[in-house]
Parts: sequence; structure tokens; C-alpha cells
Amino acid sequence: MLSRHSDPIAAIATASGRGAVGIVRLSGKSLGAFTQALLGKALRPREATYLPFPDEKGQPIDHGLALFFPGPHSFTGEDVLELQAHGGPVVLQLLVARCLALANSVQTEGVSSVLLPGLRIAEAGEFTQRAFLNNKLDLAQAEAIADLIDASTEAAARSASQSLSGAFSKEIGILRDALIHLRMLVEATLDFPEEEIDFLQKADAVGQLQRLQQALQQVLAKATQGALLREGLKVVIAGQPNAGKSSLLNALAGAELAIVTPIAGTTRDKVQETIQIEGVPLHIIDTAGLRASDDAVEKIGIERAWQAIETADAVLFLHDLTRSSAIEYIAADADIAGAIAEKLPASIPVIHVWNKSDAATPETGLEGIVLSAKTGVGLDALRQNLLTAAGWQPAQSGAFMARQRHVQALHLVGQHLDMASEWLASGSAALDLLAEELRLGQNALNSITGEFGADDLLGVIFSKFCIGK
Repeated sequence: MLSRHSDPIAAIATASGRGAVGIVRLSGKSLGAFTQALLGKALRPREATYLPFPDEKGQPIDHGLALFFPGPHSFTGEDVLELQAHGGPVVLQLLVARCLALANSVQTEGVSSVLLPGLRIAEAGEFTQRAFLNNKLDLAQAEAIADLIDASTEAAARSASQSLSGAFSKEIGILRDALIHLRMLVEATLDFPEEEIDFLQKADAVGQLQRLQQALQQVLAKATQGALLREGLKVVIAGQPNAGKSSLLNALAGAELAIVTPIAGTTRDKVQETIQIEGVPLHIIDTAGLRASDDAVEKIGIERAWQAIETADAVLFLHDLTRSSAIEYIAADADIAGAIAEKLPASIPVIHVWNKSDAATPETGLEGIVLSAKTGVGLDALRQNLLTAAGWQPAQSGAFMARQRHVQALHLVGQHLDMASEWLASGSAALDLLAEELRLGQNALNSITGEFGADDLLGVIFSKFCIGK
């Protein structure tokens, strides 16, 4: 895609299907003459003009608003033309076809030439990519556009808007400036070893590095919250048959999603629903009851249940209070607990949930949460426990949207700063190693905002956008 970024592009910028309004968008380095030829008149910059959109015979395809944004004062940094018509798919397709045909038509007045050579349909995300390449926004802001479009909760939308406004990029910039300043001090010491002044000691390099590490942890905490808002948490409900897993899924979702019967083995496959708690999306997965079975279909369901458990961010291990004193049930629960412990790393929380409190009195000292999926008693405590397991901090101020790649990059910066701290403590003999760790940390920060030449990563990021965005 990058090799063609100088071509003029066009696309339908609104979602597919029927609607009251649809937008056709064009971007290129020089659209003034094309705009006049298309609409029969020149447009005043950034002023909406109501007029007909004519076809090649001068007959109107539709009537609507046209807006012209001369570059560089536009979203992409190039000239941008927007045609706002009625939102029928045929109308919008006709407008795009007319633009493509006119662009490649030969003008006979004066010297014959193609009006707008190279005009083509935009690739997915190419308008936003143009904005990035023309320094209208950085990579974190570009990703925030896609996150704002895909936001599934109000909190996610607000956080994505914060990132789009540059809040995340600003914090990354502050970290990078502090790191560069420290790196300059180190390199100055390397360049002038004969000077009697110890640049690092005089400039409090140790204190600067410690403050940088503290600031990084604050940004990392916000980024982790942002990634949680975007990605959500995969929560798997596991347990023996008839423990009430499907009932719990239905209770959390507030809808009858899974079939509930007293017959063991009713659930044969995974049933998934995404809910939100305080704006955090939770992907709840109901699985087949875990037990030994000779039924071929049930065995497949149980295998898929274990596969879901192995990839979970959290597991709700559901127990049946009405059978909590039965020796065989206790033994089976112990076997499941042992298998879960073997399959999951210690960092994945396993929350013990005791269901059917409406039908049995819980024993004192039970570990976990006691509830009734039937009556709803205890569900609020479970919801809060899930947020705690996810690491959600509702009081976090200035939240911005982030992605796992941002979190990983910030963790990498932290590792380089930890190594830098060790080399700084080692004295002058390790200054070159200290400078190298700071340089690598700076590169990791640059990868977040896109100040690097990784064309492959850019292609992956922008290809996930909508056409016309």
C-alpha cells in the first residue's frame, strides 16, 4: 500500500447498506480542477455547498452537499473532496463510478491530458494512512480512530477519543523527552572523558532515571487499563455437569442464551456472550460439564471446554452447594482443580463460585463467592470480583485507549530502564552499555507513535480499518 500513497483515491466513507446520508470521499494532491469539472463550479474551501451531482450527460445522479478541504488543512493533509448524498448503495456507487470515469477522461481544451491520472478505489484504512504519512496524526492516534469506530462500551469510546486527541501520545512524548535528555548526558560523558566535571553526578542522573521509571509505571498502568477496555477479558465458566454454568451465563447476560435442564450433559459446546461491567467488556464462555463420558459428542464438547480454559484470562470454577458434601462430587471437583492448575499459569485467576444458595445453606469458611444464579443473590459480588481479577481500577483518571502492542512496548521500555539502572550503578566502565539501553528504550517508545520505518507493521495496522476511513 505504501508504494502507491501518492495516487489520488476515492471510496464510499459511510457504512454499507441503506441510510439517510452517504458520503463519497476523495483525497489527492490536486483536486481543484477535478472538482470544478465534476460539479460544474469551484467550491469555497471548507464551506458546504448544496448542488446537483451530475452524470456524464449532465443529468443529476442526486442532489446533496459538497465540501472541499484544500491541503494541507485537511484530514489527510492532501486536497479532500466529500460528496454527501442520500445513503442508498446504488447512488453512492454511481457517484464513485462517475468520479473514476471523469478522472480518466481526456480533456481536449488546450493540451490533451487525463484530468486526474491514477485515481483509484482506496484500500482499507488508506485515508487514515495518508493522514499518518503526512504528519496529521501519529500511529497511536491513527489506531484510536479504529478503536473509536469499534468501541463497544461508552467507557471505551471516551478512552479512544482521549487517545485520538493526543493524550496518550503526549504522555509517550514526555517519557521520550526525559529519556533523550538522560541519554544526552551519558553520551556527553562518553564524548568528553577528559573533563573534570562529572556530567552524570552533577545532573543527578540517578534521580532522573528513577523519576523516569516512576513516570513509566504510571503510563503503563493507564495503558493497561486502556488495553482492558479495548480487548476485554475472556472468562470461562467451568465445573461439573449440572453445577449451574448455563444458568450463571444467562444470569450474567440477562437473557436466556443457553439451554438449562436438569439433565447432565445438556451443554455440548461453548456458548459465548459479551457483557460489560462498568464499561469493561467481559467475554463470558459457558462450557460443557467436565467429567468422564462415553458419549462421542459430549467428549468433543469437554475437549473444547478444556481448550477454552487453557486460553482464558480468568476461570469461574463453579461448585454445586447441593452436592458439596457428597464424597464423589468432592473428589471430582478436586480432580478438576488439579487439572486446571496444571493447564493454567499461576497468573491466571481461578475464582471459586458456589452456586444454588437458594437450595442449600453454605458451610462456613467456604473459599470463594456464594450465589444463586436462579435468584440473582451474590451476582453483584461476582461482578466486582471479576473486575478485580481483570485489574480494573475505576478511579483511574485521564484514561486513554491502548492496545496490547502498546503495553508490550512499555514493558520493554521498563526492562531497558532496569538494565540502564544496573549499568549506571556499575560506574564509568559501563557508560557505553548504559547509552545503548537508553537508545533501545527510546526505540520502543518510538514504536508506539510510529516514529520508525516499519512498513510491515503499518500495513497490518491500516489494513484492519474500514474502506473509506
